[in-house]
Amino acid sequence: MSAVDATVRGAARSRRDAIAGRVVGRERELDLVLAAVAAGRDVLLEGPPGTSKSTMLRAISTNWGVPFHLVEGNGELTPARLVGHHNPARVLQEDYSDDNFVPGPLVQAMQSGGFLYIEELNRAPEDTLNVLLAAMAEREVVVPRAGTVRALPTFRLLASMNPFDNIGTSRISDSVYDRWCRLVVDYQDDREERAIVAARTGCSDDLLVADAVAITRATRVHPELRRGSSVRGAIDLVAIAVELEAMDVRSERTQLVLDASMLALSARIAVDETSEATAEQVITEIWENHFFSHPGVRRRDRTA
Repeated sequence: MSAVDATVRGAARSRRDAIAGRVVGRERELDLVLAAVAAGRDVLLEGPPGTSKSTMLRAISTNWGVPFHLVEGNGELTPARLVGHHNPARVLQEDYSDDNFVPGPLVQAMQSGGFLYIEELNRAPEDTLNVLLAAMAEREVVVPRAGTVRALPTFRLLASMNPFDNIGTSRISDSVYDRWCRLVVDYQDDREERAIVAARTGCSDDLLVADAVAITRATRVHPELRRGSSVRGAIDLVAIAVELEAMDVRSERTQLVLDASMLALSARIAVDETSEATAEQVITEIWENHFFSHPGVRRRDRTA
């Protein structure tokens, strides 16, 4: 290996380590995403919510020193909203010109060499996705009456989608898939999720964090749920439980966790259409199994 090669590899490794310091776990996924964007490729991340997809991308853009533009994919994300539009009032006075064009997030990202991140890509209309195809293939976009916008070298198109959610979504065509480097991102393991919850809440109560993560993870495999909670549920559960303890409500510890679970998780889970159970009944069952049904599990019933 030449001295130049060693220097380049060392710099790349140093940059990778700096980015990894901003993300809990996700070493393999981070390496793959970083390699793709460094190679000038656009990336589509597929996976459920709350799996650190945007965290990884923000960490990379911060390290690169480029803007991060976040757009939510939905039926209202028209080509005009994505690309931009001419100011109607000024058009009436001045006619169309470059000066009265208001750039949308796609043009802003291209002109600044930033990352454009589209959440829930499969919720965007088909004609909007077609605009993305041109930007990805040619690294430029034609704006009517304003000319052609060409992207700076660091511009990247990034997107995420939840393949398990079929409500309000549309099928992604093969021509769209063909433009992306695709990576499947699943939930992190128990250890990493506990580290995330502790970091996000600042909670030093390891037992509470462990309880919250265990209950939240159990929602993902419960037979009567078609959707479980992401780690955001565990984060909120801990934050609420800490505040309940501070209020000195004199509940048993286990009851306090149940109350916090109801508040933090009931909106984040979805009961299967064939089940007669309610979200509250399922959460109660998971709570009972966690604290009272597993052999060898110590009851944590100290009062707040």
